[in-house]
Amino acid sequence: MGDTELIAAVRRGDADAVRALLEEGADADALDADGLPVLCTAVAAYDDPVAEALMDGGADPDRPLPDGTTPLLRAVDLGSPAIFSTVLGHEPRLRLPEAARERLLTLARTWYATGAAEELRRRTGATGPAERVRVQDDEYHHVDQVTLGGLTVRAGHGAVLTSLEWAFRVLPPVEELVARGLKYADEDHVDWWSAKWILSQRRSKETWLAVTAFRHHPDPAHRRFVLDFLRIRSLTGASDRNSYDKEESRLFAAWAAEETDVDVLAKVLDAFVGYEHPGMQSIGLGYVGHPDPRVRREVPALLTTWGNPYPPPTPPARAALLRLARDPDSEVRAGAGYWLGTCHDLTLEVHQTLIALTRDPDPEVRTRTAGALAASPDRTSAAADALVALLDEEDVQARLNAAYGLVLRDDPRTEEATGRVGPLGPGFEHDHRDSAIRRWKWERKKTEREKGSATTEQ
Repeated sequence: MGDTELIAAVRRGDADAVRALLEEGADADALDADGLPVLCTAVAAYDDPVAEALMDGGADPDRPLPDGTTPLLRAVDLGSPAIFSTVLGHEPRLRLPEAARERLLTLARTWYATGAAEELRRRTGATGPAERVRVQDDEYHHVDQVTLGGLTVRAGHGAVLTSLEWAFRVLPPVEELVARGLKYADEDHVDWWSAKWILSQRRSKETWLAVTAFRHHPDPAHRRFVLDFLRIRSLTGASDRNSYDKEESRLFAAWAAEETDVDVLAKVLDAFVGYEHPGMQSIGLGYVGHPDPRVRREVPALLTTWGNPYPPPTPPARAALLRLARDPDSEVRAGAGYWLGTCHDLTLEVHQTLIALTRDPDPEVRTRTAGALAASPDRTSAAADALVALLDEEDVQARLNAAYGLVLRDDPRTEEATGRVGPLGPGFEHDHRDSAIRRWKWERKKTEREKGSATTEQ
């Protein structure tokens, strides 16, 4: 009965039921009506959650099937990187013999070299155009799903091949992987993601140099790929032995001064902020008057010096931030307001500018400025009054910033302010502002209880 229920749960795509039935003893390799293990059913349906549940329950991805394939071979055939990664299983390089590994690689290479539509045409003998539709393969990345001659596959074989090579520690030239990633020049495509991810895992200096050399490529897409590679590499962490922070800092400084494509330049400046470089402020000052707002939006963060707390800006940086606070683009004004407040600059002009930005026509400007003003050391009555005025905002973030700022100031209007924040909903469970408000309420009640106890004793 357990296997029958498991087969039904797999067919309807109920991953929770699959897990529960496996825990109760159902066979993860139970055979469906077609005589194939249910893992093949999940693979054919591109049902990643169910396939994951089966794999966690012990399903065998290398089980020989009547047609001479295996569930893993079928996953490679179908071209979904998400399903393939799930079915690949643990330690495939050690688990699979050399002949099996080469068969998988050859299959993936054939699909990628031939192309999904052409390979379907070769297999089915069908003529005419293939039907293509873009589908989401995992939570963040998409791929084309191709149908021809009654068969359907996903054209993610480039990403499958790249991941398979890495799993077997086959290291193709960096240039080849970059070319795969850029086949569609789409940052959300599975091929782009897989290429940059695997390259980021190859921590050698040779790989780093080979990828970053593409920043000089005439095609902006190649330069965007380098940026994405550096970003994911920094997010995944590196040991001191293979960390190139100093080299990357110098690279970004030179790149920021040379880039001509506006979209790439904005991304370069955004990435540059994450490094320490003595020329960062001067580079930022050079872009204060850039004609494209996408570039100016990145400038405020370049004009600050990291610290805890942030120190006041230099006079040239302050003048630039004040100029950007009057920018026609609302996102530029929002960034300028945030950094003016974050830098704890208590000069009169900065104070007046921040107060004015809390009344900006754009709600995002008001919200971001309120966040910086709330935590700033500005304890003037004008600052407190500006925060109180923000309690009428529709944006809960603005109201929360305002109440938080009043808590920090222990303003007489704090109790009313905390009551006007409203329900926060999911996503605020660990918010430092909400925690400060809760702590303020708890301490206030504690003080009231202590006063009540003292009065009773008297």
